[in-house]
Amino acid sequence: MTSAEPIKVAIAILHSKQNFLLQLRDEIPTILYPGHWALFGGHIEPGELPEQAVQRELQEEIGFVPAELRLLDCYDDQQVMRYVFCGTLEVGLEQLCLGEGLDMGLATIDEIQAGERFSPKTGRFHPLGIPHRQILLNYIKTIR
Repeated sequence: MTSAEPIKVAIAILHSKQNFLLQLRDEIPTILYPGHWALFGGHIEPGELPEQAVQRELQEEIGFVPAELRLLDCYDDQQVMRYVFCGTLEVGLEQLCLGEGLDMGLATIDEIQAGERFSPKTGRFHPLGIPHRQILLNYIKTIR
């Protein structure tokens, strides 16, 4: 018996100085980390390269793709293989159009370390998705 191949996704750390763009995921019980803050991105379609997937997903989810995205690392667990890209958020939040999720916002390093962030749209705190928080914490170590 063989185990199922992990889902492949491409996600992006988009930063503006020391703040990081996060998406509050929909509260749909069938998705991973419903109601959690996470990085923008999504599934890699068959025949699609991770670089193409992250650009497509960012365009669909926020209507913005940075001029430069670089592959940082690959994180995998039993469920998901995450291709993690990094780029600069060159526009203000008001120029982004949230196409998926409940909310979006710029998280501070303190919020990432605390593992939760307030959403003005829901009026409550939500946790950061475990793998997304760890990816951000690892990245923060490299920029300090």
